[in-house]
Amino acid sequence: MRATVMYKAGDVRIENVPDATIVNPTDAIVRVTRACICGSDLWPYKDLPPTESGRPMGHEAIGVVEAVGREVRRVKVGDPVVMPFAYSDGVCEFCHAGLQTACVHGGFFGIGKVGGAQAEAVRVPLADGTLYPVPHGNDEELMPSLLTLSDVMGTGHHAAVVARVDRGKKAAIIGDGAVGLCGIIAAKRLGAEQIILLGRHPDRIALAREFGATDIVSVRGEEAVERVRELTGGFGVHSVLECVGTGEAMQTAIGIARPGSAIGRVGVPHYDAIPQAQPMFFGNIVVGGGPAPVRAYIEELLPDVLEGHIEPGRVFDRVIGLDGVPDGYRAMNEREAIKVMIKF
Repeated sequence: MRATVMYKAGDVRIENVPDATIVNPTDAIVRVTRACICGSDLWPYKDLPPTESGRPMGHEAIGVVEAVGREVRRVKVGDPVVMPFAYSDGVCEFCHAGLQTACVHGGFFGIGKVGGAQAEAVRVPLADGTLYPVPHGNDEELMPSLLTLSDVMGTGHHAAVVARVDRGKKAAIIGDGAVGLCGIIAAKRLGAEQIILLGRHPDRIALAREFGATDIVSVRGEEAVERVRELTGGFGVHSVLECVGTGEAMQTAIGIARPGSAIGRVGVPHYDAIPQAQPMFFGNIVVGGGPAPVRAYIEELLPDVLEGHIEPGRVFDRVIGLDGVPDGYRAMNEREAIKVMIKF
């Protein structure tokens, strides 16, 4: 089968690799119908050291179950499914608590012996706990939004949940990538009265306004902090969704958070310590978040997708075939595309 492999920063190839096969009795094989490139894939695209064997890429997919191991009970051959970016058994203490990304037997696609999802097929460990069968999984119009449930919509929602977004409150989203844009959808869905996007790209700002952003702040640093405070009566926001992962973004998040507020960080952190410890402490600001347990959120978000109440699939502004993946990485890295979808 054909799959995406990254050999070093900027070196993405489509290669023939061994077919995905059942290894463990709890595995399933999913034929991928849609996959995508994630903003987190751009970090290795920028700085991955050379590797002889290459790194399989991709962790977001929807597809159809092609084969199951003898112990798989909940999914069956022919089921259209959402594949969350982390696999999990669904039965451990953390899965029962809705934290599947901490599953004691789980892990992440594209790491170790588990292949990536930017491929014609993928082996899914712990299939019963991981895969989510979906009705209308072959509806072309719904596919983009169903695909976002494998990561970005669930991740934006996780940021909003951790940031305690609530009806009538003020929220700010740092980052105008796909996760940040989905965070706007989540904040509006949870009832935020004022939704401020901190972003600078005109195409993303236009989409953000359609998703529900009430205000846009396109400056950075202290200027951004001052502007958000002006927009919120001088106090800052009740909830901050930090969807970037840099130290500068976290510093801004703390600067715009009002006393007693919460910050939900879902951008993979590229810093060793959270800045602004004293303002955070004296403001009684709660900071939480991490890899989103998107598997836990599908049941809640799926009805709104199926009924058309939310359309997170609109974050995909470029559709390619598998051969176009290397250029898709380039386009996202150079901000020519918000999020690239791979259609098989």
